[in-house]
Order: sequence, then structure tokens, then C-alpha cells
Amino acid sequence: MNYYVLFNPYSGHGGAKARAEELQKQYGEAEVIDITSIEDPEAFLSPLTENDTVVICGGDGTLYRFANATYNIDYKCDVLFAATGTGNDFLADLGKTREDAPFSVKKYLRDLPTVTVNGNTSYFLNGVGYGIDGYCCEVGDQQKAANPGEPVNYTAIAIKGLLGKFKPANAKITVDGVEYNFKKVWLAPTMHGRYYGGGMICAPDQDRLAEDKMNTLVVWHGSGKLSTLMAFPSIFKGEHVKKTKMIKVIKGHEITVEFDRPCALQIDGETVLGVTKYTTKSAAKAN
Repeated sequence: MNYYVLFNPYSGHGGAKARAEELQKQYGEAEVIDITSIEDPEAFLSPLTENDTVVICGGDGTLYRFANATYNIDYKCDVLFAATGTGNDFLADLGKTREDAPFSVKKYLRDLPTVTVNGNTSYFLNGVGYGIDGYCCEVGDQQKAANPGEPVNYTAIAIKGLLGKFKPANAKITVDGVEYNFKKVWLAPTMHGRYYGGGMICAPDQDRLAEDKMNTLVVWHGSGKLSTLMAFPSIFKGEHVKKTKMIKVIKGHEITVEFDRPCALQIDGETVLGVTKYTTKSAAKAN
């Protein structure tokens, strides 16, 4: 068995490279490769066989970029994941931790939903956050740029946002042809997994391997600052969905969310600024 250990040098404050070097010793003759140096993923993967294994050291963003770069490549090798990220929502969704041994993720990198934003379409693994979750990623990116290597407290950013930094928007939402209108929308993410935001169980009933391939839209709407702030901690246990006066959960194959003002959006933790509209399509619709 030949092992190729890929690491993202920007993941986990540089911890991905250290994990890759540990795995190199564990696997013996493994080749360690900076994943950002692979210019042609197809040329790298196509020659590999069932006797080869690729191990990815990184976080949610690393998996997101790998999935998009390789989605249409018919490769025969297995792909393992060794988590070194800071959020690790994909890992949490599968009930695993960073301490677990690398495990196969090949089946999770197929049948993915797509999201289209500003004319660009990509696949996503966990979720598309729109509203205060996108705002948190925007502010988090600013903090990372100002203080490289320092951890970002997204919960603290969210609380400050709820206290006044973030202004909710009105939204027109269409799910499989049915239109909904909401006032004062704080969150309107579409989820393929259950977790996002570094531990929030946003869509507790979502199943990424469901046969119907549906995704879950969660709309947090109509509530004031104080009631939203008081209810917000419940999202870390997935209990926010019980608050039906402010939470609307809708499952569907094609979901379009349009805000009445530009907001930041995040796709598996990758930030897109100034977005007024996004559309997701399940694997049943996209492929």
C-alpha cells in the first residue's frame, strides 16, 4: 500500500504539517505533499490505484476545496481524513474527534449539493450560512488578518453581533417552488450536515447520506435582540428548532434565499462578501 499524505499549511495554525509528518512515520514510506502545491488534481489522482491511499490533513475548508477540485475526477484510490482544523464541523457530524485515526471519507465526497452565489457554483459538505453566521466569518477573517495565529472566538463575535453589530434582514425564500416571506431574519442557512460554526447543531435532523438527498433550510426570524440572544445558546444542543415561533425548518431539493440587503455568506467556512441571494440544489437536482 502506497500512502500520499496531503497537508494544508494554513490549517490548524500550522498543525496540519506536524500531523502529516507524524503519519509519514506511521505509514513508513509515505510521501508528504503540500496540498496547495498540487496544480493539476487530475494528473495527481488518475494514476493512483486501489493499492494507493491519499490522506488529507486539514479542516472543513481543506475538505471543501479538495471536494470541489476532484468532484468530476474518476479516481480509484481511497481518501482518508485526518482532522487538524479549528472548527471541524464535518468531524462532529460523523461523531468523531481530532484524536481519532484517519478514516475514509470517499463516500462523503460524492453526491454533494451545490450552491450558486454571484454566478459561481460550487459543491459544499456542511452548510451555506447566510446572516449572522456569515457575519461571524467576515469578522473572524478580519481578526485572523490582524492577529495571525491567534484563535478566533466565533461565539463572542455572534453575541456582539446579536447585541447590535449585525442588523437582521427581510428575506424572500423559495423551496421547491413554494415561496415564503420572512421579516427580521437573523439566520437562513441551508445545511447538508447537522453542524456548522464550530459546534452549532444547526439542523439536528439533517442526514448527509439520506436517500432522498434533501437539504435543510433553517430560518431564524421575527425575534428581537434580547429574545434572540437568550435563545441563541440552544443552537449548540440543537434545541433551538423547538422554538417554532422564531425558527422555521424546511427541507427541499432546490432552495433560494434572497435578502433585501447585502450580507456576508459562508460556504463550509469560506467567506463571500456582499451577497443578496444564493441558491442551493441537492445532489438529486445538481447531478
